[in-house]
Amino acid sequence: MILFLILGIFLTAIFLMGYVLWGPFTIEESEEMDIYHNPYDITLLGDSPKGRAIKFGQQLFDSTPIFLGPDSPAPYAGNRLSCKNCHLSSGTKPFAAPLIGIVQRFPQFSNRENKLGSLQERINGCMLRSMNGKALPHDSKEMGAFMAYLAWLGRYAPDHGKIPGQGLVSIQLPDRPVDLVQGKGIFERQCAVCHGADGQGKMGPDGQLYIYPPLWGGDSYNNGAGMGRTITAANFIKGNMPLGATFRDPALSDGEAYDVAGFINQQPRPRKRDLELDYADLRKKPVSSPYGPYADPFSRSQHQLGPFPPLMEYYKNQYRLIKNQ
Repeated sequence: MILFLILGIFLTAIFLMGYVLWGPFTIEESEEMDIYHNPYDITLLGDSPKGRAIKFGQQLFDSTPIFLGPDSPAPYAGNRLSCKNCHLSSGTKPFAAPLIGIVQRFPQFSNRENKLGSLQERINGCMLRSMNGKALPHDSKEMGAFMAYLAWLGRYAPDHGKIPGQGLVSIQLPDRPVDLVQGKGIFERQCAVCHGADGQGKMGPDGQLYIYPPLWGGDSYNNGAGMGRTITAANFIKGNMPLGATFRDPALSDGEAYDVAGFINQQPRPRKRDLELDYADLRKKPVSSPYGPYADPFSRSQHQLGPFPPLMEYYKNQYRLIKNQ
């Protein structure tokens, strides 16, 4: 009995010490640690056909230009970005659009296509927009490898696929337009050291893979990509940039992330064709989509640079919708 009492006091002391040093523990943080501390190490896999497919999938993910880039034998990507440039840590970093559990979350309704879509279609959305290229055949070896890798990432995820740290953080949107002068200054102080003063990134010594990806120009995402939306880019930047920042320890304020995202997305980049065909139901179009048409009277400039709260309020009141950012 005395032993149990001593043990109880000891454990309570540890808990209180942790509370003082790190703050209150939550169920969400505990679950988050569980899912993100599982082994996502492909070297643990064997040489079975399934193991080889998973390994190839991660190669495609981490070194996309070598296998799918414009200089590769299968030039489906139109730029030299890799999937991991947006989905950090090979798709496993919290609040960096992690892909753990994504297989379980599909099929999923797409506002852009206004229909239920497959994961293969979602991958091809990235190929057409973020990678500025063309769609992979669903029965191709590459698509099969992507699917194998994503299924392997989600092997510990719950059946519904929803995990703590999913998606991106959400900033508190300033009720003002983007300050492009401030955004340029933040870029020069915080981003240029990696991405270059000209925003063109830093290529590795092999001349095939970027160490730091370009943020605009011919090798960047096109204007139809999700990252081309100021709000989406600001959310990504807030939780992940500059390199080393996390959702728990961000380096930029919400306003700084907002301004630098707006600045980056005002720079020249590839233009996607037929963007006017996106969103059959324009009420479902994200308010920071940089291209028209829109289901509202606001200018294209405001859709690109804000302020966004009036747009959101308009959709909420006019269509009884809380607008997807």
